[in-house]
Amino acid sequence: MTSACSPLSVFATLTPKDAAKVEGRGSRYAAGPRGGIDVYAPPTAHGAAPVAVFFYGGSWDSGRRQNYGWAARALAAQGFLTIVPDYRLYPEVRFPSFLDDCAQAVRWAIDHAGALGGDPKRIILVGHSAGAYNAAMLALDPRYLAAAGVAPGAVKAFAGLSGPYAFLPLDGPITQRTFGEAADLEATQPTRYARADAPAAFLATGDKDTTVYPRNTRKLAAALRDAGAKVEEHHYAGLDHAGTVLALSRPFRRKSTLLADMAAFLKSAAGA
Repeated sequence: MTSACSPLSVFATLTPKDAAKVEGRGSRYAAGPRGGIDVYAPPTAHGAAPVAVFFYGGSWDSGRRQNYGWAARALAAQGFLTIVPDYRLYPEVRFPSFLDDCAQAVRWAIDHAGALGGDPKRIILVGHSAGAYNAAMLALDPRYLAAAGVAPGAVKAFAGLSGPYAFLPLDGPITQRTFGEAADLEATQPTRYARADAPAAFLATGDKDTTVYPRNTRKLAAALRDAGAKVEEHHYAGLDHAGTVLALSRPFRRKSTLLADMAAFLKSAAGA
């Protein structure tokens, strides 16, 4: 009940939304209460659309896909078949189980995109905050998608909004409880997996973010550039931590060009 009445839930209910076709609300990629998935298609079909899998944030201990339909609709209106999965959260799971879930959701997207109007050969990942971490880890560390049966190179690009990518030592309760039991803490960091053949990366943060500091975006962008990967880095003036995902919504778009910048980059990377 608390989740249903949260400020985000109220925003999700009341905010003006982009037009999209709801193709698969309540589909399932896994058993259990956190195995649900929703699908939003572009309002007008122009051939098979690139496929965006959107991972929401919430400190790996909260979040529900129903509160992000407005973000999915924004991506669908930009021409992406957009898939929003739930994934298991703390305290039910810790690192890396939520990444295993996200990888299974990507596998579901590849298996079902064609029947829903998408192109399974043009997969991109998008995430905010903890979801940006999830997207980055799936894109950069090939083990998770490989374990889900996803072929190498299936993900063409990823976009991370206000993501934590370099947070050692674990100095806060959220990261300590989520990652503290990992046998190799270095292996939890997306920056470790920067490589020349990584999917193209769009990394964005707000200069007013005091929740996940912009240095995370700078460090991952620098690591990818140094490795020879394609990366586009943006620091948006006046945006705080929530502002980068709210910038996808219709009421907040006038505050930055984030949505247009991200969509253009991802379409180019996906060959759209």
